[in-house]
Amino acid sequence: MSVSQTAVACVAAAAVPGLGHAVLRKWDRAIVFFSAITLMFFIGIGLEGRVFGPDFTDLFSVLKFIADAGAGLLYWVSWFNGIGPGEPTAYTYDFGNLFIYAAGLLNMLVVVDAFDIARGRKP
Repeated sequence: MSVSQTAVACVAAAAVPGLGHAVLRKWDRAIVFFSAITLMFFIGIGLEGRVFGPDFTDLFSVLKFIADAGAGLLYWVSWFNGIGPGEPTAYTYDFGNLFIYAAGLLNMLVVVDAFDIARGRKP
């Protein structure tokens, strides 16, 4: 694929989980990635996890933001609409945060996978 097609696939994958694979016509992977990452993100919110906003006061705040924001539009739509304020006193708060972090970090790996497919490094 050309550089522009690769860029489109990577930007699409970063914006919506699985969309980069859909652009590359890898429908089975697109459905699995979209379903799994979206489900993980909303399970995290359902477990009273917090969607951390952009905060650059210390290293851990930056890392939390990067991990959350890796989920793409799921993160930005939730954050702008105030979805996922978190409840630190809930027993499930830490588990919810971990689900949200994992969804964002997994989507970052999905972007790399879309890049590799677009460049012909893997089928």
